[in-house]
Amino acid sequence: MEVENLIESFSEFKEVKNIDRETMMNILEDVFKAVLAKKYDEEGNFDVIINVDKGDLEIWRNREVVEDGDVEIPIAQISLSDALKIEDDYEVGEEVSEQVSFESEFGRRQVLSIRQHLMARIADQHRDELMKRYEERIGEIIHGEVYQIWRNEILLQDDEGNDLSLPKLEQIPKDYFKKGESVRAVIKEVTLKNNKANIVLSRIVPEFIERLFEQEVPEVFDGIITIKNVVRVPGERAKVAVESYDDRIDPVGACVGMKGSRIHGIVRELKNENIDVVNYTENSQLLISRALSPAKITSVTLDDEKMRASVFMDADQVSLAIGRGGHNINLAGKLSGYDIDVYRDKDSFEDDVAIDEFTDEIEAWVIDALKAIGCDTAKSVLDISAADLVLRTDLEIETVEDVLSILSSEFED
Repeated sequence: MEVENLIESFSEFKEVKNIDRETMMNILEDVFKAVLAKKYDEEGNFDVIINVDKGDLEIWRNREVVEDGDVEIPIAQISLSDALKIEDDYEVGEEVSEQVSFESEFGRRQVLSIRQHLMARIADQHRDELMKRYEERIGEIIHGEVYQIWRNEILLQDDEGNDLSLPKLEQIPKDYFKKGESVRAVIKEVTLKNNKANIVLSRIVPEFIERLFEQEVPEVFDGIITIKNVVRVPGERAKVAVESYDDRIDPVGACVGMKGSRIHGIVRELKNENIDVVNYTENSQLLISRALSPAKITSVTLDDEKMRASVFMDADQVSLAIGRGGHNINLAGKLSGYDIDVYRDKDSFEDDVAIDEFTDEIEAWVIDALKAIGCDTAKSVLDISAADLVLRTDLEIETVEDVLSILSSEFED
């Protein structure tokens, strides 16, 4: 390969990888010196001068002049008599610079080695810069285009063609993407995998909801409304505590928008995940009461030492407070920082029967399923429709109808 062709290939690398001129020069010089050191089995003093624009390459070998017979390192030393053949005024201790012929020093094998070294160094440089750039953007939202779909991972590409990874575990359970589709996610972490940059995205971390609110709600983006906390069960339910620094602005209303116009876009992006926007307060009792919405709370008692809260409400509100799969009460606990125990007001127990009294007629596992959604009395079960019970407990409709029939007969005259 001729020098011009080799230099031209270097220029192509520079354009493809978008590397600045100074970095490219340093890489080229290091590569040539490494190949020269390998060729002579030891490191000499070489100057490599490259002009990528003109396609010029010059290699100069620098050697110290020593007395005849004192040459111990031929690559770094030259005898006085040999130095005088080059110029007749050299003296011992001076440095001799000789231009090395590219064709004589580098055969085809060395040229291929130079090219391979260059490709490896440029790939490493590009990887390091890419990792540094994305590490600075962790927590930001990014768009990527799906180009490969695997069982446990979806590969996307950013605008520059860099690979992004969206693992199955970082996807919302209801996510379904097609090749070529644009996907929004946040940058979760940047790691080194198989000597390549592994940029991991996520759609399930709380930061994803925060970034979506920033995009959809101008007041959040401007800092007038701040998001104090986000807790979620991806694909099911999320609670967002917000606070306004302007007394004239209702933070909940601003985040929801007129007729839900602002929050609808976020809900669609999250595959219809229910989002409860809560007005933040430092009053823990009030915050718990708001966090348990849509249930209506009668009273809240706190045990700050054990970080437990006892919440009292009417019997028909218990199932609402607990929510499907216990998500509502669990998220309320995470949002407030308290473990929440739900109790019915004493008045609500009048003329009611504990569901445990029906163990002779209803199987234990069915009773456990009902108690898991907060229905521990007969009337608390009867207050919920059959369809809603099926949805909340995942019991079969026939089982639910049998249970309702048994419980209803208890209150018949």
